[in-house]
Amino acid sequence: MSKIGKIDLDTFEKFVMQRLGRDNKKVIVPPQTGVDASVIDIGNNKVLVIAEDPIFPTPGESLDTFGWYIVHIGASDVAVTGVKPEYMTYSLLMSPDTKDEDFKAIVDSIHKTAKELDISIVGGHTGYYPAVNTPIIGGITVFAIADKDDYVTPKGAKIGDRVILTKGPAIEATGLLALVYEEKLLKKLSPKIIEKARRYLKEMTVVTDALIAKSCGGVTAMHDATEGGVVGGLFEVTSASDVGMLVDEKKFVYPDEIKLVMECLDIDPVEAISEGTLIITASPEKADGIVKALAKEGIPSSIIGDVIPKEKGRTIIRLDGSEEPLKIPEQDPFWPAFFKGLEGK
Repeated sequence: MSKIGKIDLDTFEKFVMQRLGRDNKKVIVPPQTGVDASVIDIGNNKVLVIAEDPIFPTPGESLDTFGWYIVHIGASDVAVTGVKPEYMTYSLLMSPDTKDEDFKAIVDSIHKTAKELDISIVGGHTGYYPAVNTPIIGGITVFAIADKDDYVTPKGAKIGDRVILTKGPAIEATGLLALVYEEKLLKKLSPKIIEKARRYLKEMTVVTDALIAKSCGGVTAMHDATEGGVVGGLFEVTSASDVGMLVDEKKFVYPDEIKLVMECLDIDPVEAISEGTLIITASPEKADGIVKALAKEGIPSSIIGDVIPKEKGRTIIRLDGSEEPLKIPEQDPFWPAFFKGLEGK
């Protein structure tokens, strides 16, 4: 199968990164591997934090859920800077035969979710096009204004920091694949396990995780583990910060339903897309407090390792005790499984 998902790291860095239009010194944080949002100096000691994502639905999910995670996925990329998302625009593209009630359900859910997060919708585009066969979000752009010295990026991890992971690996992969492969999974797993797995569709957000962590102090970097999963996200933090890292999979929060669904589908959970899993690096004296503060809000997390000098490597100790390098997988295993599952729908 041809590669599905984000373009590979080499193409991004050698081709896309060399074609960013006019150079502008006001761009403090430009596009970079592992950096979720850009930061622009707008004067008066203020910055604009901005991020964009495309989003499409999964057959079988409710349109309310689709609208919910449209907003949360976009907002998460701003929240990981420690800045509360304020504004958004979105482009909703639909096929000409889209039912009016479906259009209204999507827009209404986006509106309600934006209100819940105190985000103002300030623009976008909505239309019907023959080339589109299912409603998709061509792009959601979320942005906010912050003080110039009051944000973090994945570039800030420091040697000696502790590494914290929220919720566990494969959050998005588990939720979506439990929906797509429900009939197959029910032959091996109980309905209760499948239901728990499907609930991760409403865990595909790190907005609350990130804002709680930042409020505790001591956070040096945050990153949402999306495509390439936890190992890809950890690698991106080490790459952006030019540091090493040693983490232990045994220390992850690891719900049974994630292990079981991924095992049934023969997917390595640490490599699978995990929107909803927040990677945090923080000073040692603040790390335990961050874990406790997250727990008070019902968000499980754990300290999984340390930031170390780059020359000591970037390593994950797997459950069986073997050691593997942190890296971006050549192919996130979620995408081939996802589209194979859709063929049977």
